[in-house]
Amino acid sequence: MRRPMTSLVGRALRLPPPRTAYAVDHDVAIPMRDGVLLRAAHYAPAGKARGTVLVRTPYGRGLPASLLQGHMLAARGYHVVVSSVRGTFGSGGTFVPMAQEAADGQDTVAWLRTCDWFDGRLATLGGSYLGWTQWTLLQDPPPELRTAIIAVGPHDFRSAVYGTGAFTLGDFLSWSHQIAGQEERGLRRVRGMATAARRIRPGLHGLPLADAADPVLRGRAPWYREWLAHHEETDPFWEPMRAGVALERVPVPVMLISGWQDLFLDQTLDQYAALRARGLEVSLLVGPWTHIGVATKGAPRTEPAALAWLDRHLAGDPGPAASVNVFRTGENKWHDLPDWPPATTPLRYGLGADGTLTSGPAVRPGTVSFRYDPADPTPSVGGRVLSGSMGVRDNRALEARADVVTFTTAPLTEDLDVAGSPTVSLTMSLDNPYADVFARLCDVDPAGRSRNFTDALRRLDPAAPGGPVELRLDQCFHRVPAGHRLRLQISGGAHPRYARNLGTDGTPADGSKLAPSVRTIDCAHSSVVLPVMG
Repeated sequence: MRRPMTSLVGRALRLPPPRTAYAVDHDVAIPMRDGVLLRAAHYAPAGKARGTVLVRTPYGRGLPASLLQGHMLAARGYHVVVSSVRGTFGSGGTFVPMAQEAADGQDTVAWLRTCDWFDGRLATLGGSYLGWTQWTLLQDPPPELRTAIIAVGPHDFRSAVYGTGAFTLGDFLSWSHQIAGQEERGLRRVRGMATAARRIRPGLHGLPLADAADPVLRGRAPWYREWLAHHEETDPFWEPMRAGVALERVPVPVMLISGWQDLFLDQTLDQYAALRARGLEVSLLVGPWTHIGVATKGAPRTEPAALAWLDRHLAGDPGPAASVNVFRTGENKWHDLPDWPPATTPLRYGLGADGTLTSGPAVRPGTVSFRYDPADPTPSVGGRVLSGSMGVRDNRALEARADVVTFTTAPLTEDLDVAGSPTVSLTMSLDNPYADVFARLCDVDPAGRSRNFTDALRRLDPAAPGGPVELRLDQCFHRVPAGHRLRLQISGGAHPRYARNLGTDGTPADGSKLAPSVRTIDCAHSSVVLPVMG
């Protein structure tokens, strides 16, 4: 059948007109090697198809996957299979996040080979967890694969959880809570979504973290306690959740999509660099979006780009070659670049004890101190997070706290275009070896609004406290316009985005004893270096 809603939404997303009618089978069973059946929906175009698109998701086969992937692509000539992963929405087995997808992905492709409508041309598509399912499949790429379109998808889950050294608390407690309640229906589901922020608050602020989460998750997300318990980088627990080998093995063109405020931005840009270095055809699209914003605000740009990529690499139509299409924040303009990051020149700014930030090689003696108290942890405001205060925010209230120090330039006389990863180098002394450092760059407008555009947190090694500390901030593409000021912000944490450093040797799972710390920055031997476009 032809569906009027498909045409209406297609126009809203700026897609080309539908090509064909299609039918939907909502009751497909896909057998796994252990006898478990995964439930799926199959969207089948009428007439000759243009290939098959596989979407594997833990979030159900309804909206948004049914519309954005199923209906939209079937109407444009593609078979689409939207499959619920193990343990979700009617699929058999138990849901074990991340760890279960490699084998199940291969078994799903094996099932496709038995379908008489499958013509041997396969693409994978999806974002976030749906991107993770693609990277696990790409560890052993099936020969039928023609291309992959991966939006905001990590390839190394351990890095997402503990890459800074601190547990990424806010994102992964809120995600676990979401998954635990996502199959509730009707008013109960609506009420759960409306009250989610309040419901998870005890798990964010209580200690020990594992015990504090129990009343929040109510036994429905057993993996959360396991993540907290396995905090060591070398723990073999994480091996099934690391798919980095896919970056060395994928043989087909890949399209990568992200946002400058997406929690997996760092991994997307690492993916681009690795595939580009191998000479693979890889396209990169990065907008001014958060993780959720990629699928909402970004859809009118990402959906046409993804369809054009499929048309070229799956259906064999002429189409645009791989590109780097990135949005420069501050300027609010899209740019096509030959590569990422672009060529830049380092520009050094020195820190002054009077709170100034000055360009050039001059050394300015003096110290600045602040006290971090885990009983009243420095709060997180905005940034690359999945929930809560997301993205670009006004930081003035945060910067007014006594446990945050700032260094600010005079109003700039010309535009400052930052492209890539700024580096903050701090020489510090500490009175407690258990400490974190959070650094952030903000764009301060003439009205005094201080808006973040890049940051990083690092948990210091208690065996080597103090001395030089170098933080590589998130990659960014931002213009600080003439008349604005650049501000460097330093603090001891960003809670609950990252679990607070307790100031003691407690583990993420069971630590509860707190101790404050004082950090003193030696301004003469501290700086921030920006990669600046000429």
